[in-house]
Amino acid sequence: MRRLLSAIAAALLACHAAYAAPPAPPVAPVHSFVTNYYGTLVTDNYRWMETPNSPALAAYMKGQNDTTRAILDSLPGRAALLKEIADNGNRISETDAVVIANGKYFYVQTKPGQNTAKLFVRDATGATKILADPDHFSKAGSAEAINYFQPSQDGRYVAYGVSSGGSEAAVLRVIDSATLQDQVIAIDRVDGDTVDGPDDTFQPVSWLPDDSFAYYRLQKLGPKDDPNSFYFKSRVFLHHLGRNPAGDGDTPVFGYNVDKSVPVALNQDALVMTIPGCDYAFGVLTENETATVIDDIYTTPIAALESGKPAWRHIVSPDDNITQFDAAGAKLFLLTYKNAPRYKVIETSLDSPDLANAITVVPQSGEVIRGIAVASDGLYVTSSNGGFSVITRIAGGKAAPVQLPYPGTVSGAVASEMAPGIAFPLESWTRAELWYHTTPSGVIDTGLEQPAALDISGLVSKEVTATSYDGTQIPLSIIMKSSIKLDGRNPLLLIGYGSYGVTITPYFSPRRLAFIDHGGIVAFAHIRGGGWFGEDWHKAGMKLTKINTVFDFIACAQYLEDQRYTSPAYLAGEGGSAGGITIGGAIDWAPQLFAAAIDSHGETDNLRSEFTPNGPPNIGEFGSVTTEAGFHGLYAMSAYVHVRDGVKYPAVLLQTGANDPRVAPWEVAKMAARLQAATASGKPILLSVNYDSGHGMGDTKAEDDAESADIFAFILWQTGAKDFQPK
Repeated sequence: MRRLLSAIAAALLACHAAYAAPPAPPVAPVHSFVTNYYGTLVTDNYRWMETPNSPALAAYMKGQNDTTRAILDSLPGRAALLKEIADNGNRISETDAVVIANGKYFYVQTKPGQNTAKLFVRDATGATKILADPDHFSKAGSAEAINYFQPSQDGRYVAYGVSSGGSEAAVLRVIDSATLQDQVIAIDRVDGDTVDGPDDTFQPVSWLPDDSFAYYRLQKLGPKDDPNSFYFKSRVFLHHLGRNPAGDGDTPVFGYNVDKSVPVALNQDALVMTIPGCDYAFGVLTENETATVIDDIYTTPIAALESGKPAWRHIVSPDDNITQFDAAGAKLFLLTYKNAPRYKVIETSLDSPDLANAITVVPQSGEVIRGIAVASDGLYVTSSNGGFSVITRIAGGKAAPVQLPYPGTVSGAVASEMAPGIAFPLESWTRAELWYHTTPSGVIDTGLEQPAALDISGLVSKEVTATSYDGTQIPLSIIMKSSIKLDGRNPLLLIGYGSYGVTITPYFSPRRLAFIDHGGIVAFAHIRGGGWFGEDWHKAGMKLTKINTVFDFIACAQYLEDQRYTSPAYLAGEGGSAGGITIGGAIDWAPQLFAAAIDSHGETDNLRSEFTPNGPPNIGEFGSVTTEAGFHGLYAMSAYVHVRDGVKYPAVLLQTGANDPRVAPWEVAKMAARLQAATASGKPILLSVNYDSGHGMGDTKAEDDAESADIFAFILWQTGAKDFQPK
């Protein structure tokens, strides 16, 4: 009889029409740990999860993931939804970054039907070839990804970084773009963000005119070294092709303890940048993810750097508030928010730099300046007005607008100081990205991407504002079908981030279409802490004002319900990474507004995240518990410590990657355990763990598709969509 019942259960599960009870998830043990922070006692029941290589944590996370997979994979409708997402994705290409060198386009792109992004080069004739395919480097059970790339100034060689499993721990390689010969270079610890846009200003590799290159490298930790110091003491080395294939013995030229005239703090990143046609190289110090992107800039003659004996001269200090720079000849252009929260562009001479008396090339205005790029025919300035981009070319003291094909987002401009015009991507909430290039007669399509073969008829977007608790108007973008009825019964996903001055500008997502096709609405809350209105908007949502980020998100949720786009039974909220503060705080403060919540790799335990390898670089953004004021700011923004027993929390799906270098997996696991113990709603609290991923960067298209299917199926299940209800 038992065998017969088991066979029946297996058959029902296989037909996608029935629902089998999932295994019971493990319950996290409670071991209370009390910390006295300046007179405030904070109880942490799951501090034990922070123990390195904890078998108990591994068992808890595996059991949780097994349960989550059993539930999500058996939801009716998920398999069909995943197929729709994959089909949409295979009708569009995704270009993550473009660099122009010697008249050639170098770019990373996932073409329709491909699962991983590959590195390409296209010459002036339009001939295209693959330079690097991460699939060739993949080992069994581990996907590889290209983290960064940089062609030499003549375009002959390309340096690029490859990492596995989403770890961002990259190995630097070099290839000859003409012969496709690998240069037998494999330098480890040359880490860098996975390429995610054309405006990746600071790359870990820069080429010199003689085909040597400078590269950023992290320190090698010994078995007794503190793992939380991994990102400390970075240095830049000079490498000559044909020497030291592993980088050992390369000459240090910039960074921690390299030059007594260049003081570098433990937690500063040291980078060297070169610009084709410029006789100077730039030594740049940053604090990784702080508000002020650049701390200091030094210059040295290129010839001195090529010899391995740079003579660094300090030209920019932290209080200059510089976020970007470019050069042409002896002219140095800098983007700054000093006395200009919406930014301005200034100019000084590289031969005798003097920022105190710099010329203002583009003054602050009502628009927010996003970036600058220098080409041989002028300075191109990208700004935004209400989230939509404007490009202006400045030449001969005159400014002329660049006519864009349609209103949308230009996420960055790519230029060569040796050639006229810029290349740039353009997209909107309702139109897929294409790459364009400016010419004297107007803007032309580069042909790097083919138009998306997707049906977007009836897809519309709206720009509205919601009133936050203090009267501040919060911009809100809404994407939906024009035929949708505002009756309060629409599944709606509200997404918010709100940190580092990052702006979620209009962008197109083929995955989003699948949710919208099921009657869903997607909205983006442009909350304080982000950069929608410039640096003042950012500062109004960081450290001691961080709670504004949460309250702004709640205000947007309330607006959407008041205007009948949705209602509490149909509203889901999502925050990822630092957006974990946003969604975690929202369900802490206003759980009644949400049917479901998605916490993706979320920063939710701010009192403890400082003590992880990626914690120190984030102190500038969030603060430190080592000061009383810092503690109070972190305590207020920490979602984990404000979870309360007996509250009817919404259903929550928490996601993490086992190799996440940015938000420790235990941080997400602690939030899951606390919510599971506290909630009184009876709704599921699920923890999903991707054991072949990190922070989501470098994931394959299939992994991203599966994660999207999980999120949308979970939301549609929890908001009552008929096709997603277990039977």
